[in-house]
Amino acid sequence: MKKILAITIAILSLSLFVGCSTDHGDDHSKSNEEDTEKQHEGHNSSEIKTEGLLHLNTKNVSRLNSHDALEISVMTSQMIWPATHEANQPGTIMLAPIENWQLALASLNLVHHPNDGPLLFTKNGEIPALILAEIERLQPKGNLNGTQIMVMGDLVEAELEKLSGYEMITITETEPAAFATEIDRLYGELTNNTPSSVIIGSMEDKGKLFSIPAGSWITHMDEPILYVTENEIPQATITALQKRNGNAAIYVVGPQSVISNEVVEQLAEYGTVTRIDGETPEQISIEFAKFRDHTTNFGWEVVGPGHGLVMVSTELPELAITAAPFAHLGKHAPMVWLAEGNFSEAMHNYLGELKPTFENEPTEGPYNHAYLIGGEDLVPFKVQGFIDEMLEIVPASGGGHGGHGSHNH
Repeated sequence: MKKILAITIAILSLSLFVGCSTDHGDDHSKSNEEDTEKQHEGHNSSEIKTEGLLHLNTKNVSRLNSHDALEISVMTSQMIWPATHEANQPGTIMLAPIENWQLALASLNLVHHPNDGPLLFTKNGEIPALILAEIERLQPKGNLNGTQIMVMGDLVEAELEKLSGYEMITITETEPAAFATEIDRLYGELTNNTPSSVIIGSMEDKGKLFSIPAGSWITHMDEPILYVTENEIPQATITALQKRNGNAAIYVVGPQSVISNEVVEQLAEYGTVTRIDGETPEQISIEFAKFRDHTTNFGWEVVGPGHGLVMVSTELPELAITAAPFAHLGKHAPMVWLAEGNFSEAMHNYLGELKPTFENEPTEGPYNHAYLIGGEDLVPFKVQGFIDEMLEIVPASGGGHGGHGSHNH
């Protein structure tokens, strides 16, 4: 009888223990989820004081600290082309109007070799003194044809005179679709090649934030961007597509609300069509950074550690255009949007996919790095701090850096 009673008590005790453990596990899981949500919410809350900082760079993030697009164009140029000697001087400088984002974006195709030079902004038909000074500093050595400066859009005659000491060509077309087709033609002549792959972007203002992520790729490789509207393919774009003789690999950037399925169906007459999709500009930029077509080798395929990224607030998208050459040299970094300068859950998850780890020592790499474009009014320093943390290399074991000093491998 005593044995039966003892066994019964033991079973009841075990049941209570298991029951308590199970309940605690559920509560703990919920608590972890709540903590994660609170942590993410904290990414965009309560500003911190930065008055005492001598700079706003962090170990994994280089910030170009300005909200002025003209200044950012010069900062980008100075970082990528130090022009200390001939090997790091640009070949050709592109000048594009800041007030016409469609022309400036399409012009990025010319940043790539053989021009190998920055895109600097003009403003209202004039060349600002800041830009003229940068041209003088760079002393472009010319491309294969000897061209040192390419001027996009209209500059007043007196402004062109300021460039009289350089070999120069001008592209005066200002209609976006016709301009993009002209860039495609010009680049094809420079390289003696017509790439089969093309990017299709919206030239309407509602599509601006969806189209701009393409700028990084066309500075990195030789494919152009060609323009459509939501419901129409302009004749100039058709002309450029017809040059591919029905064999174009066409990559549409943007959702149906920006480029309709009817337009996609019409594009299929000129080749194979793939839509890089997403509901928001931020999602599109992330999907573009992750995308790869292994048949054509089009796309970044940035889906693991060991890469650079350019990060720009959607509040001032022109900064992303002039900073696109970070995809051309250096870390060859695609651009991703920070929605209104915030660190969203989508970006948190993406950087989590890229998180670098090491087995024995952090010197093994690989490493990630970001170029953050804009001042604190566009992207708060606290957001930069979270980005910096997400890019940091950590032990694969999940421990801290403190244990990597032991060599008992």
